[in-house]
Amino acid sequence: MGLGAILGEKTDVGSLRKPVGYLNKDVLGSKEPQDTSDIIRIPVDMIDPNPFQPRQSFDQEALNELAESIRTFGLIQPITVRKKAEGKYQIISGERRYRACSAAGMDMIPAYIRDANDQGMLEMAIVENIQRENLDPIEVAMSYQRLIEECNLTQEKMAERVGKKRASVTNYLRLLKLPAKVQHDLKVGLLSVGHAKVLLGVEDLALQEELCDLVIKNDLSVRQLEERLKKLGAGEKKKAHGDQDLPDTYYKVLEHIGKYFDNNISLRRSPTGKGTMTIRFDSDAEMARFLQALDDSNL
Repeated sequence: MGLGAILGEKTDVGSLRKPVGYLNKDVLGSKEPQDTSDIIRIPVDMIDPNPFQPRQSFDQEALNELAESIRTFGLIQPITVRKKAEGKYQIISGERRYRACSAAGMDMIPAYIRDANDQGMLEMAIVENIQRENLDPIEVAMSYQRLIEECNLTQEKMAERVGKKRASVTNYLRLLKLPAKVQHDLKVGLLSVGHAKVLLGVEDLALQEELCDLVIKNDLSVRQLEERLKKLGAGEKKKAHGDQDLPDTYYKVLEHIGKYFDNNISLRRSPTGKGTMTIRFDSDAEMARFLQALDDSNL
């Protein structure tokens, strides 16, 4: 069964989407931020690039695509800056997002403000922010990402800091791999984390977006979304693996092994029969379950 039969006519739920603008936050200058977890909108002309930015060249086509995404959905992941003298702010991370915002014509850019000289205070502020009950899933994921990038924490150490299981932290971080459209819908509540986890099992980003629209249009539950994916059958499995005409044996291998790794498995095969199989796992526990299954089967 093909995509057309499963998805039906082209879904269009764009009218339900509004750009994320952080309109509830104060513009810098009208109020001092309470802590380094606050998102403040800063005028573009008050932000300077980082002179130590290791990346010297940016792909223009990719920047244009990001700028168009920002025009449609807003800047989902704010940049991070530090305060300089004379009312200026310097980018710590997010220069590509900053350039795309400028190209999109934004005069205000949402940003975290951090004291680059006080690592401990930054870590405490981010951890405190994670404990708030009103954070959306993307805000939680971004907070985890900040702890990794700005506080130099491993996922294991970060999980200890925030009192969460490492698998839970990993699952939140995976949300940041979703397309901007899907992240937007998750952020504003059009999509649930359960739906997002199902979509993460789909390798084709365009298909992720189509399925996201389908969920919103038809108000599908997580179980209904899973059933739609199952109905795509072997034909869609071939598409996910590069339209390869694989023998049925290969699909059986993918199905049997994939169930231990949330279907995060892919396979490439040459006409001569040589190839590679890639398994992506989220935790030590997944690998342990797979090893136990091998032992139980005497393989």
